[in-house]
Amino acid sequence: MSVHRTPSGSGSAPKGAPPFDAELSVALAALDRESREPVTPENLAARQERDAAARPRPTAEDLRADGRFDVTEFSVPGPSDGPDVTLVSARPSGLAGPLPLLYYLHGGAMVMGNAWSVLPRILREWALPLELAVISVEYRLAPGTRYPGPLEDCYAGLVWVAAHAAELDIDADRVIIGGKSAGGGLAAALALLARDRGGPGALGQLLLSPMLDDRDSTFSSHQMTGLGVWDRTSNATVWKALLGDRYGAADLPPYAAPSRATDLSGLPPAYVETGSAEMFRDEDVAYANAIWQAGGQAELHVWPGAYHGFDGLAPRAAVSQDARNARTRWLRRLLAQSGTGITRSGA
Repeated sequence: MSVHRTPSGSGSAPKGAPPFDAELSVALAALDRESREPVTPENLAARQERDAAARPRPTAEDLRADGRFDVTEFSVPGPSDGPDVTLVSARPSGLAGPLPLLYYLHGGAMVMGNAWSVLPRILREWALPLELAVISVEYRLAPGTRYPGPLEDCYAGLVWVAAHAAELDIDADRVIIGGKSAGGGLAAALALLARDRGGPGALGQLLLSPMLDDRDSTFSSHQMTGLGVWDRTSNATVWKALLGDRYGAADLPPYAAPSRATDLSGLPPAYVETGSAEMFRDEDVAYANAIWQAGGQAELHVWPGAYHGFDGLAPRAAVSQDARNARTRWLRRLLAQSGTGITRSGA
């Protein structure tokens, strides 16, 4: 069973779209009508308000989980023309480092989300089993802050973390940049920006269904019109919110939309994940292919029947479990190849 909706003004979806996975279809059908409505310029502010009210925002005490994690919030210098940036740092308690770090950028289409809501799952699924520190970035959101503000927030935070690695007890040579959806796009852009500015290097980049291309011109972006929870109507709305008058410009820099990059050489190894039934499929596959063509390293997963955000809507589905396991294996392999040296305090 597949769930279909037709965004106003976009027409019906083209035939031949990949079917949704059966378990994922059940989760999609259970969503209320409002959750399946496309994001438009007219309802964007209301969607942002609803997200801010409904999305979890655990406190530092919540994240400590009865002492299982050490959690600290930092306010660090932001970009030269911007405010300070909040970083939420968390690590398993009782670990003496320096620990490898996952520098994580939350999703939310550049217009929603927060640094705190993503942490419980990341700490449970990655920080504990992989003995990994995590820093989540509270970057500014569009349209209140347009490009390059959100990316510059992420870059300023990364520069501060690298400069303070010793006091944070993290290994500056084992930093993985990662994110999902908009956060995945920001992670890809951050890797490009750090490379070109000679900034802090990264051990890898974890790109989960990354939002990479403002042009919405791929086959899959048209093929999936009116299907799932995210399509061209919503995507165009948030790209316009981020880019303003620069939306669609021929000279848009790759740091704004990484699919615009013509040189993907010299980047850290990438894990690129997408679903066969989501609009980002073709831009994500093309990005992994461009990394290979530039002589780089990328691991690509296209999950059959998966739509955007599938593992969040249907975490118990078999394909969602497979996806989480594959991400963890890549992280573990990357960290193992880079060396160890972590000991438990008191051991």
